[in-house]
Amino acid sequence: MKKLVMAATIAAGVLTLSACSSGDSEAVVETKSGNVSKEDFYNELKASNGEAILKQLVTETILNDKYEVSDKEIDQQIETFKGQYGDQWDTILQQSGYASEDDFRDDLKTQLLQQKAIIEDVEVTDEEIKTRYERMQSEVKASHILVSDEETAKDIKKQLDDGADFAKLAEEKSIDTQSAQNGGDLGYFTAGDMVPEFEAAAYELEKGKISEPVKTANGWHIIKVADKRETEEKVEPLEDIREKIKEEIALGKVDNTVAQEKLNKLYEEADIDVKIDEFEDMFETEDKEDKEDKEDK
Repeated sequence: MKKLVMAATIAAGVLTLSACSSGDSEAVVETKSGNVSKEDFYNELKASNGEAILKQLVTETILNDKYEVSDKEIDQQIETFKGQYGDQWDTILQQSGYASEDDFRDDLKTQLLQQKAIIEDVEVTDEEIKTRYERMQSEVKASHILVSDEETAKDIKKQLDDGADFAKLAEEKSIDTQSAQNGGDLGYFTAGDMVPEFEAAAYELEKGKISEPVKTANGWHIIKVADKRETEEKVEPLEDIREKIKEEIALGKVDNTVAQEKLNKLYEEADIDVKIDEFEDMFETEDKEDKEDKEDK
């Protein structure tokens, strides 16, 4: 199921790194025992978190220059999270290191900018959007057995075909320990809640049927559909949520490697020149380094 992905919060004091300059002896803290200078503060921050903070600041600068996220988009995403977490929303924020919802908004904006960047070149067809919208009208109740390799999945499928109990095998064999405790039961879900391959298989199965092994990024699944029903809440008209659906489908097509390649491309196009010696190579990509090595030879 979908879960809130919280970005790492950067404390306001830590961001002072970008405003401090090495060699500044102005005191930022004064005590009877002595002072803490801007130079001391800057050097300590640089040594402990400097590279990560600097990279995030540069990334945010590039993303804000090339892409745009509206307040409406941020508000809609926050409302979605609030709907998922209900009365626990404030607790979730605090546990994730956010002092307030406003602090989370800043990180959420960066996340949405990154999403726009990584799906920019991902193709989504009208047929895919239509299929997703049709699936959004209903919910599927399913169980699964998740294993790490195809051979094991095929063996389990054969056992099921020979009459083995699905719930019992899930408890014994599934590496999804959370659902295995309940015989593989995943409860009800709708379009967009599961990874694309799992979703497609579950929606195509008839009630009571068991799938062939299905491969996803998580491993190999054997899926059993227990029930199908209409969604309780009416789905908005397609024209109102078309772009949202398109973005969700595109994100489902992008893995971490593709996402990092897109960011690396943005870094290269930005012609970054880091002025801090310790971090001067932090935006060098493997492809660029290999190219330079070949040129040197």
